[in-house]
Amino acid sequence: MTPAINLLKKQRVDHQVHSYNHDPRVASYGLEAAQKLALAPERVFKTLLACTENKELLVAVLPVCAQLNLKALAACAGVKKVEMADPQQAQRVTGYLLGGISALAQKKSLRTFLDSSAEHFATVYISAGRRGLEVELAAADLLRLTQGQSAAIASTAD
Repeated sequence: MTPAINLLKKQRVDHQVHSYNHDPRVASYGLEAAQKLALAPERVFKTLLACTENKELLVAVLPVCAQLNLKALAACAGVKKVEMADPQQAQRVTGYLLGGISALAQKKSLRTFLDSSAEHFATVYISAGRRGLEVELAAADLLRLTQGQSAAIASTAD
């Protein structure tokens, strides 16, 4: 079990865990999850960390087929500018390894933004806290557990 799954069980949140054999040669963990679980990439969400000009870390959760719109995230967070967080810092602060960072049960509570496209689905898939492990849950439950907010933070990848 991972901290994310333990939190879902403790909070009695309706969820389903899905696992697959992770290939360490794959560059995109999220797209790998969508492919191996035979899911539309729009329903599989990745967790990214960004850093504000004041060094505050923010969590952005968006479809694996999209790119994070840094300007939109900054506007939603009420800051001037954000950039992608240092990968080592992201691992240290969340307690998860890259490719397995979950928005749930991070070591430190961070402001979280879930792309508004999640509202189009009854459930979404996010990392369960380990590569090769996804958890399916309602977007509303994800927002409640992370005390997050829904926002248009994704740009379609071209």
